[in-house]
Amino acid sequence: MPSEETPSPARTAGPQPAQDRNAGLPLDTGWVAATRVNRPAAERHVAGLAARRPADPATEAVWLLRAVGLIDLTTLSGDDTPGRVRRLCAKARNPLRADLRAALGAGRVTTAAVCVYHEMIAPARAALEGSGLPVAAVSTGFPAGLSPFSTRLAEIEASVAAGAAEIDIVISRRHVLLGDWQALYDEVAAFRAACGPAHIKAILATGELGTLTNVARASLVAMMAGADFIKTSTGKEPVNATLPVGLTMCRMIRAYREATGIDVGFKPAGGISTATDALDWLGLVGEELGPRWQEPALFRFGASSLLGAIERRLDEIAFGAGNTPRRHAPG
Repeated sequence: MPSEETPSPARTAGPQPAQDRNAGLPLDTGWVAATRVNRPAAERHVAGLAARRPADPATEAVWLLRAVGLIDLTTLSGDDTPGRVRRLCAKARNPLRADLRAALGAGRVTTAAVCVYHEMIAPARAALEGSGLPVAAVSTGFPAGLSPFSTRLAEIEASVAAGAAEIDIVISRRHVLLGDWQALYDEVAAFRAACGPAHIKAILATGELGTLTNVARASLVAMMAGADFIKTSTGKEPVNATLPVGLTMCRMIRAYREATGIDVGFKPAGGISTATDALDWLGLVGEELGPRWQEPALFRFGASSLLGAIERRLDEIAFGAGNTPRRHAPG
């Protein structure tokens, strides 16, 4: 977790070792039914994360450089254009200015991936050619997930055929709210099969699931069905990634690993917009899951504005707070 102990250097650009796929398990409804979460206890636990952030600016900078390399840099707007996506990909390839990297003693850093709608896969792939960075595509009627089932499967298959290496799917929230775990399992398993070689990230839309117990159970069922990552949110819900939700999902990942030996990744998304947010999430996954979940094979931030906030904080550390306004555009 972020602390006064300096971590290993931030990830440098280039392809990363592929994480083994999650083969899944038969649905175990007994395990699902036995899963419960105490919300007040979860809230008390995460309240202490702020006290465990690194106090030394040099150590903070190293952790923030690490965080940059964990970002799925994202644009999911109705007015996306190939030009906007090319600019996003250029930022993903070189997310920090050369003078800032030099001042911090950092090598070349990239983000973890670029995440777009299906229509923007081709320009993203072209812009990222030779970088080793994967393109992730949101799918299955994102963000509501209410398209006909056959359409959602076809959308996954089309995005994989277009070259997306990672597919972020959305579950049908009603299956969770109705406690229909077989339906949720069958849905995610079908989505995983449609992904073929592409890694599948299951978006639970946790802000719409009602309780942390539902979040825990949905996490478990998605992993049983073969999800390679579980992800908090689409970023479009009124409530997106929160630390109590993150704690709940991390503990289900840990329980699944203890039962199966399989490592499943975690992606918080939505509402993560400050450098201190990044430190808190890195601290959470480090405490709950260990240092392997502070690497892009098993952890991602889904974010659009986080990178700018981290760059501004790194600028303050490297050059002093008084220099920051002239180096960054307002807002």
